[in-house]
Amino acid sequence: MAALIVTGTAISLALALTAFQSNLLYFVSPSEVQAGEAPVGKAFRIGGLVVEGSVVRPDNDLTVRFDVTDTVHTVPVQYSGILPDLFRDGQGIVAKGKLNTNGVFEATEVLAKHDENYMPPEVADALKAAKTMQYE
Repeated sequence: MAALIVTGTAISLALALTAFQSNLLYFVSPSEVQAGEAPVGKAFRIGGLVVEGSVVRPDNDLTVRFDVTDTVHTVPVQYSGILPDLFRDGQGIVAKGKLNTNGVFEATEVLAKHDENYMPPEVADALKAAKTMQYE
């Protein structure tokens, strides 16, 4: 009976860890994407600042293209949908999606900071790391 309980618990734990791992979203900075450190074929989050003047909205379409930077490297992003009200040039954002074969990040969700003083911690850390890399 004890062996059955231990086996059942081990199987349950293995299934829970597998489900957790498959739903885990890593944060990757634009510099890490350029260095080839982004997960291939898996969803992840990218964050940084929207490059000034990079937002392009084709007529009669919800698709938006823009670049996101950590001040050292830039990654093009494509998103089809309605952007948050606070989205604008120079804005700190975090986007969820996948990198396509052309090196364009295809976002399924875009989040913008909620006020002038807040920056998502991941974006702030990525900008700080990029600034450190720039001076080395």
